[in-house]
Amino acid sequence: MDKFKGFHTNFISNLKKRGKATATVVAYSKDIDQLLSHIENLGRGVISDIKKEDLEHFLETLRKTNYTPKSVSRKINATRTFFRYLAEEKIITKDPAQLITHPKLDPKKPRILSKVEYRALRDAAKTDFRSAAMVEVLLQTGVRISELANIRLSDIEFGENGKAGKMHVPRVETKEERNIPLNAVSQKAIREYLEIRPKSKKDYLFITKTGNPLLIRNIRATIDRLFRLAGVEQVKVNDLRHTFVVHHLRMGVNITHLSKIAGHKRLSTTEKYLEFVEQRAETSEKLELVEL
Repeated sequence: MDKFKGFHTNFISNLKKRGKATATVVAYSKDIDQLLSHIENLGRGVISDIKKEDLEHFLETLRKTNYTPKSVSRKINATRTFFRYLAEEKIITKDPAQLITHPKLDPKKPRILSKVEYRALRDAAKTDFRSAAMVEVLLQTGVRISELANIRLSDIEFGENGKAGKMHVPRVETKEERNIPLNAVSQKAIREYLEIRPKSKKDYLFITKTGNPLLIRNIRATIDRLFRLAGVEQVKVNDLRHTFVVHHLRMGVNITHLSKIAGHKRLSTTEKYLEFVEQRAETSEKLELVEL
C-alpha cells in the first residue's frame, strides 16, 4: 500500500478531526488499508485510476474468502466514505464508490435473555462483588459496555430511605450524556462492591486490584466468562441492554422516556423492540426502573 499510504493517513486524520468514534476510525483504517493493498496488487499506481470494476473485484474477493454480508457492507461504507473524502479534497474528479451497492442483509434479531437465563447469570457472579455489580448495572440500567467503563464514583448518587438513586452517564464520543434512575437492586450491588473496592486515586467505579480502571475488553471478558459459567449460550454483553429495553416495554414503561434513558438518538430505534413485546402491563411512568 506504499503508493497510497499518504491518502490513507490523511483520510484517518480527517475522520478524527470530524469527531468520529474511535471504533469507527480503527475499523475504517483497517478496511481502507485492506482495500488499497488489493488495488495496488491489481497494478493501479494512481489513485484517480481506480475504477468501479476494481472496487467490485475487491468486494468479490471478500465474498469468496467467507466475509459475511454485514462485514462486506461495512467495508462498502468505509470505501464510500474514503472516496467521498478524496472527491471533497479534489484529489479525484469521479467517485467510483457511489456506483457499488450493498449486499442484502438479513437483520439479526436481538437476543433477549429469559428470566431463567439472567438469574443464572446472577448466580454465576454472586461470589464476586465486582462482577455482580457490573452485571446488575448493565442489566438494570441498559448502559452500553463503553459507558459502563467510563462511570465514575462521582456519577453515582444513592437514594435515601429506599428511594431510587441516580447514575450520571458521561458523554462517550458520539453517545450523549444522560441520567438514569438506580433501582434498589442496582444500588445494593454497587454498595456491596464499594465495600471491597481497592483504594485508588482513580475515580472510576470499576477498577482492577491495582487501582487502574477496567478496560472495555476486561469487562467483556468477565461477562463472557460468566455467560459460560451460567450456561447461557449465543449471547453477547450488549444483549443485556436489549433485555433491559424489552423488559421495560413489556411492563408498559413510556416508550419516549425509555428511549431517553437508553440513550437512543431516535425514537424509531426503541420502537423496533416493540415486536418482541408479547404483552404489556401498566406500570408507573416515573421510571423508578422496574427490577429484573
